[in-house]
Amino acid sequence: MLESIFDLARASSYADRIDWLFTLITVVVGFWLIMAEGVLFYFLFRFRRRKGVKAQYISGEEKGQKKWINIPHALVILCDVVLIVGAISVWVHIKQNLPESDVKIRVIGQQWAWIFVHPGPDGKLDTEDDISTVDELHVEEGKVYHFDLESRDVVHSFSVPVFRLKQDVVPGRVITGWFEPTKTGEFDIQCAEICGIGHGVMAARLHVESSEDHKKWMAHHTREDSASLATAVTATAPSTE
Repeated sequence: MLESIFDLARASSYADRIDWLFTLITVVVGFWLIMAEGVLFYFLFRFRRRKGVKAQYISGEEKGQKKWINIPHALVILCDVVLIVGAISVWVHIKQNLPESDVKIRVIGQQWAWIFVHPGPDGKLDTEDDISTVDELHVEEGKVYHFDLESRDVVHSFSVPVFRLKQDVVPGRVITGWFEPTKTGEFDIQCAEICGIGHGVMAARLHVESSEDHKKWMAHHTREDSASLATAVTATAPSTE
């Protein structure tokens, strides 16, 4: 079931930072919205048309009038600086400073599915025991993951709401990012970029597992892959009869 936007879980180490930034923006911008609308409606009521009262022309050039523009202007700029500092701080933490990784995975977007390549028991990507899945990403709680993000066709957007992660996937480029799962469970993965007629069904599932459960999943899929390989070898082997 899709989580409500109002109680969406936080399942990564930097989800709190993203939520803090959104809260800061909402509070600051919301304050000035209420102030501006309050002054607007006050003026509409206070200086509404009355019989026998002649309208005044105000140029705004007098010192007493200018302060009603200059002071709010300066305060708004100050608030903008606070928001910019907060945004840069979060950006640097998530996009610029990649921590040392425990595991590396590959994420491939295509019309209209997600392909995930997990390292096998050897812990290394691009080796014979890699585990590939379609529309299912399995990760271990508490491990730092680096991911290489690729597209096989058009621009997609790799979105994991509970991680507060959204990164465009650009054809011809390999984009590196990271996350650290902090909560076990099953969550949504989405494509957040309109990528064609099947965009709406380009969804996947994220499985954040405990260390024990992740090892069981890996062992199960490794056995499945080995059995499939053995069957394929047997089927293609020349007959001895």
